[in-house]
Amino acid sequence: MPLDQSFVGRSWPPTEPYLVGREKIREFARAIGATDAEYHDPEAARALGYADVVAPPTFPVAITMPASREVVADPALGVDYSRVVHGDQRFVYTRPVVAGDALVCVNTVEEILTRGGHEFLTTRTDVTTEAGEPVVTVWSKLVVRGED
Repeated sequence: MPLDQSFVGRSWPPTEPYLVGREKIREFARAIGATDAEYHDPEAARALGYADVVAPPTFPVAITMPASREVVADPALGVDYSRVVHGDQRFVYTRPVVAGDALVCVNTVEEILTRGGHEFLTTRTDVTTEAGEPVVTVWSKLVVRGED
């Protein structure tokens, strides 16, 4: 079943706030092998001008991936998740994520394309503070493999 093109441009309500914790940043940094001091040590981060430890650039995936489930899980869209592979991920920052941030996500379907028998679903997740201050925009492309 092809993806429902009427979803292009559709946005979902903001998620509940995610409180970014110092230990979550440290755990993520260790998991990806990021040893920079500002990811682990609050004093090192403060010396660089941050209020607390700063998250590695790909950290927002820990917030945006669970938030995007509301998009791909919508049965009306028609995503067969057993056929999905990750195609691309892109981050555009307004400012870094730091421990203590309370972040919300708004998901939007930007594009649905069909090429070579496969469908490409591009979502944009706008990540802001609870007060609406932009932090990062994350684009994710999922490829729904064709059956042949």
